[in-house]
Amino acid sequence: MNSTREVDVVVVGAGQAGLSAAYHLRRTGSQPGRDFVVLDRSPGPGGAWQFRWPSLTYGKVHGMHALPGMELTGADPARPSSEVVGAYFAAYERAFDLRVRRPVHVRAVREGAGGRLLVETSDGAWSTRALINATGTWDRPFWPRYPGQETFRGRQLHTAQYAGPQEFAGQRVVVVGGGASGTQHLLELAPYAAATTWVTRRPPVFREGPFDEDAGRAAVALVEERVRQGLPPRSVVSVTGLPLNDAVRRGLEDGTLDRQPMFDRITPDGVEWRDGRHVPADVILWATGFRAALDHLAPLRLREPGGGIRVEGTRAVADPRIHLVGYGPSASTIGANRAGRAAVRDLRRLLAAQPAVAA
Repeated sequence: MNSTREVDVVVVGAGQAGLSAAYHLRRTGSQPGRDFVVLDRSPGPGGAWQFRWPSLTYGKVHGMHALPGMELTGADPARPSSEVVGAYFAAYERAFDLRVRRPVHVRAVREGAGGRLLVETSDGAWSTRALINATGTWDRPFWPRYPGQETFRGRQLHTAQYAGPQEFAGQRVVVVGGGASGTQHLLELAPYAAATTWVTRRPPVFREGPFDEDAGRAAVALVEERVRQGLPPRSVVSVTGLPLNDAVRRGLEDGTLDRQPMFDRITPDGVEWRDGRHVPADVILWATGFRAALDHLAPLRLREPGGGIRVEGTRAVADPRIHLVGYGPSASTIGANRAGRAAVRDLRRLLAAQPAVAA
């Protein structure tokens, strides 16, 4: 007996981008379970937000846009963002009857029978005419490699493992990374730590004044051009600079945000530069970002020689059945909303032009 289930569209991931896509599928008349299915690896609703550190309260979150069709209202700014957004996503899934299946790990997507795709998961297989990939980046934290790293006697952790500032009390901490997470972690843990050192590969760029619509479009265009060329995307945040808010101003004034160039090697008790300067450390915190979680798409051979997947809009150029949302230029909450709508619109045209073929 063939246990493979058939749908028109499989959505992989139930973060902002995946839920947006599912919402727009429902808007076009598709029924969950019959016409499409949403598969999510996480244990509960909330996408990557459910894993954020407890001290990241909702009031500290920048640029959280509501999902389409339902506003997030009345949230307590002092409540952890993981709780606020997790509850909001759960309510959203119920309100639009999206029937997300979780926890389901998508292991591989490969060619199936009759021009369909075969999605192999921890919960069995699905045969689908198209796939919307919304897996984000949280499952792929990026750990740089430096000489001597394996000799370090202290603790090394990534942003993905950060639980809050109290765990660094009395310790000497090196924070690596010039993005929003790096500065947030540094400002938060500095009052607890015995000493902090901030290192980045490039000098940080601080953005003063409002980030208007024109600046946003320009930043997205830079990221979009990379994915058109088949290069690995940079985040939209990486090209916008760091907002110069009151907390950052204080950090610059009191020396907490005294940026140092990247060290050259790691020693058993700290980090060292080529000129011989050495900083002792008990902890190295790698706030070095994430990479797109796309290993399950490897059997389709979508990657270009440059290392990325070439995308036009949300459509993979090498295979129009595959759409990537929350990838590259749509890797922001507002971008994910728009990408979900665009992917569904494009796939509707594709599916209407092609007769359905059973697996």
